[in-house]
Amino acid sequence: MVKTKPRLIRKPARNTRRPAVSDRPPGKKGRTEDFQSLQEIVMAARRNLSRELWDHLSGGSDSETTLARNRLALDNLALRQRVLVNVADIDTTTTLLGQKLSIPVFLAPVGGFVGMVNPRGAIPVARAAVARGTTAFISTAAKPGIEQTAAAVREPLIFQLYVRSDRKWVEDILDRAKSAGYRALCVTVDRAYYGRRERDLISRAAVREGFGDPKYQASLDWKDLMWMKERMQLPLIVKGIATAEDARLAVEHGVEVIYVSNHGGRQLDHAQASIEVLQEVVAAVDGRAEVLVDGGILRGTDVIKAIALGARAVGVGKLLGWALAAAGEAGVVRMLELVETEIRIAMGLMGVSSLAQLNPSWVRPAQPVVAASATSAYPWFEERERDR
Repeated sequence: MVKTKPRLIRKPARNTRRPAVSDRPPGKKGRTEDFQSLQEIVMAARRNLSRELWDHLSGGSDSETTLARNRLALDNLALRQRVLVNVADIDTTTTLLGQKLSIPVFLAPVGGFVGMVNPRGAIPVARAAVARGTTAFISTAAKPGIEQTAAAVREPLIFQLYVRSDRKWVEDILDRAKSAGYRALCVTVDRAYYGRRERDLISRAAVREGFGDPKYQASLDWKDLMWMKERMQLPLIVKGIATAEDARLAVEHGVEVIYVSNHGGRQLDHAQASIEVLQEVVAAVDGRAEVLVDGGILRGTDVIKAIALGARAVGVGKLLGWALAAAGEAGVVRMLELVETEIRIAMGLMGVSSLAQLNPSWVRPAQPVVAASATSAYPWFEERERDR
């Protein structure tokens, strides 16, 4: 049984600034192996987190239509199954900017949340990623800082930038990130304005714009991105691409990685789902850049669908946050292990022995069978939530 802490009622403004859980593994003997499914990890996170922090991580903007649509669009796709194929050996590896990943899953940037739920902030995230042979995007807002996080691992990570001041400030943080050994720059471009995350507003949680002056993020254009790329002299990843038009502009400007994302449904309400626009972006890129995607990815089968539609790898954000809240670094490692298990089993049952074999012919339109929500991929969890 998963060990939990009693839920305490705190003032929201104080609660969102305080780590919510320790970094100890769960279970009767302190083993994350006691988590046999992703659903148990999510349940442990729900028990460990206050209502305000759970809502901050799990909610979306305004009506949460984009958040639900991310999940619904994934459920609208069915996987095809071939049989009598030798799948004794399955290759789940991919590459991202030349780095081999053991699975096509990376840890997406989740900003300041990591410091709210773990006393070591982004360090356990980075360590878990490297331990499982993948990579992590480390946000500008992540604690304890970009240098401390990079120094905690022996593999180079990816730096994700929010612009919160003038060009001198940007110069300084880019230089710091390069000196710390980050191997690529990821600029988030879908936050010109901070989405109205009404769960945070209603709970009066002290989670808003973060730091600095938001006008600098709002004024970004392609010239600014090209200046950043020239300044840092590293591959550029543009996160927040949601149309073929912007994907074409990105490759015309020499962007190496197009990251399809709607910020997990936390920015523009009533936007298209990430998986819906993935194919048009892949077609527009036409092999001139690598393509990543996130948005509602909660299962190994979700990963397979995204790879089949042209993504090189997929990011997990909410799932990362839940795993970190459930059991710190060990929880994130276990989450990645379980996702890999789901990917491997699904590929074997489909008759696929390598990710390279996947293409759009492996998915078909289908009728969803459950109502979409942030946790609708976890029926056992939702049943127990209804009984709370």
